[in-house]
Amino acid sequence: MYDRTTPFDDRGAGTVVGAAFDDAVPQHVERLLADYLDRRRVEMIGLDPDAAELADSLSGFVLGGGKRLRPVFAWWGWRGAGGAGSGPEAEQALVAVSALELIQACALVHDDLMDASSTRRGRPTVHVEFARVHDAAGWSGPAARFGAAAAILVGDLAQVWADDMLHTATLPAEALARAGEPWRAMRSQVLGGQYLDVLAQASGDASEHRAMQVNRHKTAAYTVERPLHLGGALAGAGPELVDAYRRYGADIGVAFQLRDDLLGVFGDPEVTGKPAGDDLREGKRTLLVAMALDRAERRGDDAARTLIENALGDPTLDAPALDRVRTALGELGAVQAVEQRIAALTGSALAALDAAPIEPFARQRLVELAERATLRRW
Repeated sequence: MYDRTTPFDDRGAGTVVGAAFDDAVPQHVERLLADYLDRRRVEMIGLDPDAAELADSLSGFVLGGGKRLRPVFAWWGWRGAGGAGSGPEAEQALVAVSALELIQACALVHDDLMDASSTRRGRPTVHVEFARVHDAAGWSGPAARFGAAAAILVGDLAQVWADDMLHTATLPAEALARAGEPWRAMRSQVLGGQYLDVLAQASGDASEHRAMQVNRHKTAAYTVERPLHLGGALAGAGPELVDAYRRYGADIGVAFQLRDDLLGVFGDPEVTGKPAGDDLREGKRTLLVAMALDRAERRGDDAARTLIENALGDPTLDAPALDRVRTALGELGAVQAVEQRIAALTGSALAALDAAPIEPFARQRLVELAERATLRRW
């Protein structure tokens, strides 16, 4: 399955056990995840050595890349509400927020299967890798079906272990009870949002309303809004701060997704880890697409509308056709409109922090994170 590598963010690599938590959150999250996944793998071996293949696949996926964006936001939600920056309680808060990476793994593994994506972070997706194992072993039945089944189970295992990891944090019972609200809401929102995304692709709903509903629930809720809420809840944040976190998080989370939509069409595969134009091939009804189709219809530009509609869901979309779609998106003003929406959302998110009862150093860090998330300087 996946190689057990340990990459970190662009500030350096390697475990930093003695560093201040504020300055090395991704590295500490990596350390805690590696330890937790190793311990759970032992349990799977006890079940049956073959069952450990699921644990190995999940570990390779989780530890094989990622910016640890969600735990970082959760950590600053904790710190902004007065949570400790070092010591045993801070360590256990990091255990709790690290569980968010397993929710992320569940979402990505299942998303890749639903979208029939062949690569993730420049490597074969989980369902593709298990199908290859099936082929190499010469087992009976369709390899693709085996790969899909295994990927579903890997994703399910990630979600189960996320719940387990959260509740292994030795924090006060009342803190974990407070965390239950954002944790439960986050899981429901991401699953509901995922269905809305699938529904939009199947039904052909390319409205701006549907695209924003998917962005709000599938991405924003579990990327920024609820992680911040989770960290704040663990630290005992009051209603005013929770409200500010959620308003900031919803806006930055949507802006993050809009940037991702642009990268999905215009991004460099060496940076994104996925082939350019895959969102179009998968038939994603993004806000970028919705705005372009709306503008084409209002202008009476049937040629541009047909070009974009034909590209959606076309798995054979090649580089010249992708370039024509890119040109149309730009000429219709959709790219500029999405950039303006990102800027507006970022501005409203930062405004939500202005009057919030948050620790000043945490406010400044959240301002910096907003820029990094929406410009993808991560």
